[in-house]
Amino acid sequence: MAQLSDDCFAHGGALIRLDDALADLGQRLKPVTTVETLQLQGCRGRALARPVEAQVAVPPRDNSAVDGYAVYFDDLSSDAETVLPVIGRAAAGHPFPGPQPRGTAVRVLTGAVMPEGQNGAPDTVMMQEDCRLEGERVVIRPGIKRGANRRLAGEDVRSGEIVLPAGRLLGAAELALAAAAGHATLEVYRPLKVALLSTGDEVHPAGGSLPPGGIYDANRPLLSALLATAGCVVSDLGIQPDRRDHLVRVFGEAAATHDAVISSGGVSTGDEDHVKAAIEANGSLHFWRLAIKPGRPVALGQIGRVPFFGLPGNPVAAMLTFCFFARPLLQRLGGAVPVPPRGYPVVSGFGYKKKSDRREWVRVSLESDGQGGWRAEKYPVDGAGVITSLTRTDGLIELAEDVTRLEPGMRVPFYPYAELGSGAV
Repeated sequence: MAQLSDDCFAHGGALIRLDDALADLGQRLKPVTTVETLQLQGCRGRALARPVEAQVAVPPRDNSAVDGYAVYFDDLSSDAETVLPVIGRAAAGHPFPGPQPRGTAVRVLTGAVMPEGQNGAPDTVMMQEDCRLEGERVVIRPGIKRGANRRLAGEDVRSGEIVLPAGRLLGAAELALAAAAGHATLEVYRPLKVALLSTGDEVHPAGGSLPPGGIYDANRPLLSALLATAGCVVSDLGIQPDRRDHLVRVFGEAAATHDAVISSGGVSTGDEDHVKAAIEANGSLHFWRLAIKPGRPVALGQIGRVPFFGLPGNPVAAMLTFCFFARPLLQRLGGAVPVPPRGYPVVSGFGYKKKSDRREWVRVSLESDGQGGWRAEKYPVDGAGVITSLTRTDGLIELAEDVTRLEPGMRVPFYPYAELGSGAV
C-alpha cells in the first residue's frame, strides 16, 4: 500500500474553517490503495484510477429516434402532402441494404441506422403517427422540420472523448456509459481498508447487560454504516479497554494491515483517555479545531504513515464530522474525487442565534409551506448526544460562518440525510 508523508496531518491548532481545512488536506492527500482491473460488473462503488476514453462514437451512426419513414427533407412539399414510394425497411441491427434514392421513403424502426443516400443523405424521419400508408406509398403531411426524429452520430459521445475522469465514483450510469463507449473492463482503486474501534471501559456491546455507569456502543454501528456508504471495507475491532500499552499494540497491529484507522471518543487529556498517548507512541497526532458545531475537535494523525481519524464521542457530532470532514478525506485516500453534498433551499420556520465565523448544522423536520415548498422546523432537543434528533428529523439546515441570526421565513440550505450517505436508501 502507498504511504503518506510523516507530516501529512500536521496542524498548528488554531480554529480553522471547514472549507479551508478540506482544501488544505486535499492538497496533501493522495491515494493510498493499489489499482486493479475489473469487469464492469465488479466496478460499482469504486473510484476510477484512469480516465475512460470513448473507443467509438455514441451513437456510432445516425439513427432513427422513432418508428417512421426516412426521407430527404428536400423532397417534401412545404405546403401540401407529399406522396413517396416505400422501397424497403430498416430495423435496429438490420440496416437498409444500399443507398436510398431521392424521391423515396424507407420504413425505419427506432434505433435503425439511417440509410445511406445519393446526392446527399436521408436526413429526416416522419413519425408513423403523423403520416398514412396507402399500399406501397406513404403520404406525408407538411410542416416537419429538417432533421426531425434523427439522432446524430456522436451526439452523446465523440470517439476519442474522455467520458469519465480519473477519480470518478462509479455508479450505474457511469458503468452504462463506459460500456457504451466500448469498455468491458476498467482500472479502479481497491477499496480503502479501514479498521474501526471504540474505546472506553464504560462502553459495552449492545445485547448484553449493562453494569453501573455503562453505556451501549452506538458509535461503532453508526460509523461502520457510514464507512460502507463511502465505499470502504471495514474491519470491526470491537471495543478496546482504556489501557495505554494495550492500545499501543492494537493501533500498531491495525495500521500494519489497513489503509486507515478510525476511533471515536477518548481523545483528550483526561486521566483515562489513553488514545492520544497510544497514537503518539506509534506516530503523531494533531488536533484540528474546526469552526463548526457540533463536532469542533477532531484528531488527525498517523500510526507510522497510516492515517488515523479520532472523531468526537457524542454520536451526533461523530456523524456530522464524518459526513462533512472525514468522508471526503477518506474518499481522497481511496482514489476518489469527493463530491460535496448538495443542499436544497427551504424556508426556516423558526428563529435561531449563533456565533459568527462558525458553520453550524441544525437538525430539522420538513413541513409543507402550503405554497409548493418546504418549511424547516427545528428539533426541540439539540444536544450532540441525542440520537433521536437524527431518527425523528429529515436532515440538517446549514448556517454559514457569516450568519449570526436566523429569522423565520429566511431561505437556508437543507441537507437530507440520504445526501450525506447516512439515510436509509
